[in-house]
Amino acid sequence: MLLLALVLIGGCNSPEEMYLFDGKTLGQWKITDFGGQGDVYIEDESIFLERGNYITGITWTGPLFRMNYEISLEAMRIAGNDFFCGLTFPVGERPCTLILGGWGGRLCGLSSIDGFDASENETTTFIPFENGKWYKIVLRVTPEKIEAWLDNVQIVNIITTDRDIDIRVEVELSRPLGIATWMTTGAIRNIRLRKIAAN
Repeated sequence: MLLLALVLIGGCNSPEEMYLFDGKTLGQWKITDFGGQGDVYIEDESIFLERGNYITGITWTGPLFRMNYEISLEAMRIAGNDFFCGLTFPVGERPCTLILGGWGGRLCGLSSIDGFDASENETTTFIPFENGKWYKIVLRVTPEKIEAWLDNVQIVNIITTDRDIDIRVEVELSRPLGIATWMTTGAIRNIRLRKIAAN
């Protein structure tokens, strides 16, 4: 049943690799009701997340993989100085969030590892993002590791065995898979999900 549902997602060619956004409609994404969120709309085959009082985002309501998968997308910060891509994703039955451009616009990392957020654990990195530039993000989840790449440069490589993986309460509504911005206008496109081999 899951494989059949995955085949029906627009733009996919196989049950193990699919597009989660067709460039025209939100499809199985829903606007996340954080309260005080900005407008969400589609333009130029991209999803725009306007700055809200705090957080604006979308949450995936369709089928997905929870382990041994890779998700890729492109994201752009249009205006603001906080994270333009907060990608919440499943690690088995647990959630985690990849932050890009937080805490003043440069900080990247995972929230949370052993109770420490992206500004406090070993995944913390600082990258000078440019407004108006598309960045390609790839995230890979396996039973032993979480890995992430930004424009083909690896920025996260953490062994998760015996680690406490979780999210901050602010993005609880993004579970199990969601994308959000914080007091920032951003855009996303080319969202793909791919099943990978168990090893």
